[in-house]
Amino acid sequence: MINPIHAILTVAVSAAVTILLRFLPFLVFRGHRKTPAVVSYFGKVLPYATMAMLVVFCLKDLNLLPFPHGLPELISCGVVVLLHAWRHNTLLSMILGTACYMILIQSVFV
Repeated sequence: MINPIHAILTVAVSAAVTILLRFLPFLVFRGHRKTPAVVSYFGKVLPYATMAMLVVFCLKDLNLLPFPHGLPELISCGVVVLLHAWRHNTLLSMILGTACYMILIQSVFV
């Protein structure tokens, strides 16, 4: 069994590190009037890189040979792409794509 003190300290350290990482850019760039170009560049590029990394991570173990031949994953990816092209709402696309995948693997491709 996990010691409660150990669990509390683990959560406290994780929270402290998260808070520090959130406030670090404000502390480092405190005297600057304009946001540095490298920070603006990362702000534009990293969301797309993160999404691409998540897609690769989610599809890395996809096996097209046995049934259902990757159909739940491919259908769900199509739902995400179509929803995002239609509504331009990332959260909606991710939630409905995940729901589509869960419905497909739980009830359609059993």
